[in-house]
Order: sequence, then C-alpha cells, then structure tokens
Amino acid sequence: MRNILIIGGSKGIGSAVLLQQLETNRVYNISRSAPELTHPNLTHFGLDVLKDELPDIVEIDSLVYCPGSITLKPISNLSVDDFRNDFEINVIGAVKAIQKYLAVLKKGDEPSIVLFSTVAVKLGMPFHASIATAKAGVEGLTKSLGAELASLVRVNAIAPTITETSLSASILRNDRMKENMIDRHPLKSYLKPQEVANMVDFLISEKANSISGQIFEMDYGLVTFKI
Repeated sequence: MRNILIIGGSKGIGSAVLLQQLETNRVYNISRSAPELTHPNLTHFGLDVLKDELPDIVEIDSLVYCPGSITLKPISNLSVDDFRNDFEINVIGAVKAIQKYLAVLKKGDEPSIVLFSTVAVKLGMPFHASIATAKAGVEGLTKSLGAELASLVRVNAIAPTITETSLSASILRNDRMKENMIDRHPLKSYLKPQEVANMVDFLISEKANSISGQIFEMDYGLVTFKI
C-alpha cells in the first residue's frame, strides 16, 4: 500500500483521483472542504493550502496537486489581481506543497509529483490570458523540477482540455453548449474526470518510471489535429 497525498481532492478531477486511489492506497487529502465520503484509507485535513500551515505527514510516495481556476475575461477586463490570484492558486500553492513535502517524498517508494496545466498554454484561446499565463508557469515548474530532481523524484504534468466538473459548469451549462464543445474536438468528445484520474494513476505508478519532465495533453485532438 502506497501513500498518496492529494491537494484539492474534494471536487472535480481531484475527487476522481481520490476515489480511484482509495481502494489500494493510503490517501491524505488537503482541501478546504471535505470529500463527500469517509474511508478507512482516507485522512482529510481541512485547510486552505495558500493561507494555512500544511500538516506534517510522515510517509508520502506521490503528491498530486489538483487546485485550479478558470478565469475567462477579455484582457481589458482582467485586473492585476485576477492574474495574481490565478498564479497563487496554480503555481504558488504547488510550490508551497512541494517545498513542504519534498524531503519526505525523496524517501518514498518510487516517488513522483503530478501537476496540472491546460491545453490553453499551447493553443491560443481568446479570454484565457490569465489562466494560460499561470498554467505556463506550472509547465515551467514541471520541467525545471524534473531536471533538478532527476533520479530522486519524477515530476510530470497533465494538460487537459475542458473537463466536465463544477469548475467548467458555466461553459457546459446546456445541451447546445455541450454539443458545440464536442464538435470543436476532432475526436468528438471532451474529458470526464475519471479519464484524467486514469492518467494520474499511470503517472504515479511504476509503469511510468521512465517518464519525467513531461506535459501530457489530454485534448481529444484539440491541440494536435486540424480537421
């Protein structure tokens, strides 16, 4: 049984990751709200990763940082605080967690870190200036840490297209908008949280021991294909 630390495991993709890992691993979750379940393998810490002191955890084999944001506005409507908040949530929170737990991770069983980017970093998309800038920081962090921690801790990131979670509810708020989103993707679908959780499961497993410093686009062809 391995020890998996999830930051933001109470909702969306984080919740799907938590549910998948619980049956076979010991899971520590840090989030402001508690997951909607209890389990013998689950330990929850209710706190704000940006504002509160992170708890001491003795054993960690993998760290998965899930908090994210979707701030979609024209550049003229974006404030400096919008940029600052997106950067804090997506980059600074990850840095804080990694710095806190790195010494423990280095002692773990085939240790790894998984972060989250977005397809909007590579694919220029209107109104995504703030979140794309923050997530570009995540990708830089992934590659830099992958190099710095090579042979000690693997570091990878997942860059999903739109995923059906509460965070994207306003974008997928009716059938017409869902159909339009499906049509935009060459493989004619968009992501469900479980699909992303499956990728996380792979990246923190021994099957991915040769992989570090990589950004995995889960995009249903959106970035790669022009059809």
